[in-house]
Formats: sequence, structure tokens, C-alpha cells
Amino acid sequence: MSLEPRVADTLAEKVRPFRWRILALLFIATTINYMDRSIIGVLGPTLRDYIFHWSNTQYSYINISFMIAYAVGMLIMGGIIDRVGTRAGYAISIGIWSFFSLMHAFVNRTMGWIGFAVARFGLGIGESGNFPACIKTVAEWFPKKERALATGIFNAGSNVGAVLAPLVIPLIVSNTGRHWQYAFCVTFVFSMIWVIIWLTTYRKPEKHRKVSKQELSYILSDSEAESDERISWWRVLPLRETWAFAVAKLPDAVWWFYLFWGGFFLNHQFGLELKGLALPLIIIYLMADLGSIFGGWLSSFFIKKKHWPINRARKTAMLICGIIILPVVFATQTHNEWLAVFLIGLAAGGHQAWSANAFTLASDVFPKKATASVVGIGGMIGALASVAANFGLGHVLDQSEKSGYFVAFLVAGSLYLVALFFIHLIMPHMTPRDEQLQYVSSAKTEKTDS
Repeated sequence: MSLEPRVADTLAEKVRPFRWRILALLFIATTINYMDRSIIGVLGPTLRDYIFHWSNTQYSYINISFMIAYAVGMLIMGGIIDRVGTRAGYAISIGIWSFFSLMHAFVNRTMGWIGFAVARFGLGIGESGNFPACIKTVAEWFPKKERALATGIFNAGSNVGAVLAPLVIPLIVSNTGRHWQYAFCVTFVFSMIWVIIWLTTYRKPEKHRKVSKQELSYILSDSEAESDERISWWRVLPLRETWAFAVAKLPDAVWWFYLFWGGFFLNHQFGLELKGLALPLIIIYLMADLGSIFGGWLSSFFIKKKHWPINRARKTAMLICGIIILPVVFATQTHNEWLAVFLIGLAAGGHQAWSANAFTLASDVFPKKATASVVGIGGMIGALASVAANFGLGHVLDQSEKSGYFVAFLVAGSLYLVALFFIHLIMPHMTPRDEQLQYVSSAKTEKTDS
């Protein structure tokens, strides 16, 4: 089903936009997801200094446990979501991560870092399903011209969750770590409520009784109809577009660095403890929130207002993001706490703007039925990059924190432009593939890009 662009845009103004309610659910789930995973980064210095007395290397092992599970889970959960569908797959994912988030509270000093590593492993398996499910949902519910904006909006939930963690945790945990267990119980009830709402609300737009014919026509306006045949991730693995997306996910290692080590850096550089970390971390993730929405809006603006092809719009937006991020290489060179916070916040915002566009690369070139699998493969590569980064960083920091953080921020600032170069090298034209994974004819591609 296909409509001319101007007719489709007119329809968008007239139809009841139920798709935005679905997007709100994705935003809430992503917020819960990131609040769960951010707790360790906020509490880390306190748990290290007052409760468990970890070394930086042991803390890196805890993060590595999460990232290995996240990498494996990305591959598995992406395939499961494509197989069982978004509704059931997403519910399974959030159920797993909620259970293991709660399990953190039962780790004691005897278990030490190994107990946390086990709990983080289970959390990583569950949380790995969030983005494959979200990207597949956006592909099912939004036309291509709105997908980057929709992705930017739900992805903003990651920053809201990262803001809520330093905002809420100091209210229930002291600087010396008293009541630290309660921090890992906060999101469990919200997760269970979300699952109930999701299961009672979600259906594909073609089968949803609250979606009008006009809105369904608009949703499908720049997509081809697809059959119910499943596509194995083995079939998408060898394709160059899959690996272009995987390269776009390599900078995920930078985001995990901010999330898991940002508090440690501010603690080392400026002596900030739990309550002192709250405002700087909130500022960083609020800036990241704005970046996520800006990045999604930017490429959508290029497509809808400038009438640029998708290839040009996405890559131009990602180039702008890479340039915005560059100044973070100077974060370790300043003795001004707030300048460092601003540079990290600017880079975090640039990353989320990059991420909003990177995620849409999968749905831009692959059929909807393969989207979760491709996102899973790319997410796995990004997670494995983070495993390597955490392993190296933990050992280097135990030897010299100053030089360790300098190298980390140098890589964090320059990786995006290098990645964009290779993305364009691997996938210069972003030609879409049909449900048989064959390239769509040039006539159809031009119509989609218009």
C-alpha cells in the first residue's frame, strides 16, 4: 500500500493518532529499563568505598558480566521477538529484567562482586530485548518519514531513567550506603504494571480496533505489504547493511562508559560522593534527553521539509552529531567541575542524537519482519565492544586513573566520525531490501525516498 507523499502528509493531519499512545508505552518502558541499569553507575562509588570495597578491576568485571549477557541476549531476544511477535516478546523481556533487578537487593558481602555479577548477567539478558522490541514496534506503527523522530522520543526515555536514578537514590540511600538494597526495588512494581497495560493494549496496527483506516493508510504509506513468513537472523547476518548497522552501534561502548563510569570519573576528578553526584548526573542526562529528540527531529526535518533522500538525511544528521561530540576529548583537561559536566553532557546529547538515527538505519533498509533480528545483531556488536572497553579500562584505572580516563575520553570523542566513514563505505546508498531480502527496484526506492 503506497500513497503520494503530499496525500500521506495530509492524512496525517486528519487521522486520530493512536500510534503516539503506543510510542508513549515504549517511552515509559525505556525509562524503567534505564533506571534499572543506571542504579549501579550512581551507587557504584558508594558500594565500592563503604560496602563491598571493590577494586576498579572487580567493578569492571561486574559491568562485563552485564555486557556479555546483553550481547548474547541481543542476538537471542531479537530473534525471539521476530518469531513470537512484539507483544509477547517485549513482555517476556521486561519480566526477566524486573526479576533480576530485584535480585540485586539480596546480594550480601559474602557474595561480593560475584553476586552482583550474577544479578547483572540476568539483568543484561532481560534488558537486551528493549531496543529490538522498540525498533520493531516503531517499524510496525510509523511510516519511514516519522521513524527517526519516534525513535528519538522513545529513546529519550533512556535519559529520563538515567536522570531519575541519581534523583531518587540519594533520597533513600545515605552517602555511606545505608539502605542501598532499596534502590534496586524501586522499579519492580512499575514494571509489572507496565506489562499488564502492554498486554491489554498492544496489537499490530492492521489488527487494532482503535486504528482508523486513514491512520493505517498513513502508517503503511511508504512501506510495502509483507507476508507472515519469518526471516532467520542467519539470513540477514551476511548482508552488508547488517554490518553497516553494527558499525553504527560500536559507539554504544561510549554510552556505557558514561553510564557505568561517569560517576566514578566525577568522584575521582572532583571528589563528588553520592549526593554530590546527583545534580551533575541529572544535568548530563537532561542534555542527553534533548539530544535524543533533536537527533530524531533533525533527519525527519531533512526528509519532510527539505525533501532529502533518506540516505542523505540520516548520514548528514549523524555527521553533525559526530562534530558536536568531539569536544569531550578535553573533559579530563579541565579543573572546573561544571565545564567537565557540560562537555560530557554535550557528548551524551550528541550520542543520543546519533543513536536515534543509527537505530532507524535498520528499519530504513530491512523489512519489518527482520528489523528486531538486525537490531539484535548490531546491539550484540556494540555490547561486545563495551566488554572489551570495560576490561581494558578497569585494569588501566587500577594502574593510573589519570591516563586511563584521558584515553577513554579521547576514544569517546573521535569514534563517531570514524564509524560514520565506515558506515558510508559499507553502505553508500542505503537501498532498501524487500521481504525476500532482495534490493527494491530503483523506481520504488526513489518513491520511498521522496
